[in-house]
Amino acid sequence: MTIPDDLSSDLNAGFQNLGRTALEALAAEAYKKDVLSLEQIRRLLGLTSRWEAQDVLCSHGVWPGQTAEEILRDADTSARFRATLS
Repeated sequence: MTIPDDLSSDLNAGFQNLGRTALEALAAEAYKKDVLSLEQIRRLLGLTSRWEAQDVLCSHGVWPGQTAEEILRDADTSARFRATLS
């Protein structure tokens, strides 16, 4: 698959490192779909720690170790707790 030249120019102008941006997006999707583990993501992206890998995934809206439902439930619990303090 190739990107048309006019679109390629626009994309390159809009992203500091288009290849890296695409690779990180692919890694995030692969993690979300349980295709790759966090360690595999770390290796794929050439990162030195699992924390860096988690940061990349989080920047793409993928929260390692937690589902979206768990995050929403935690936020709701936190809000209810704060309400009891007032």
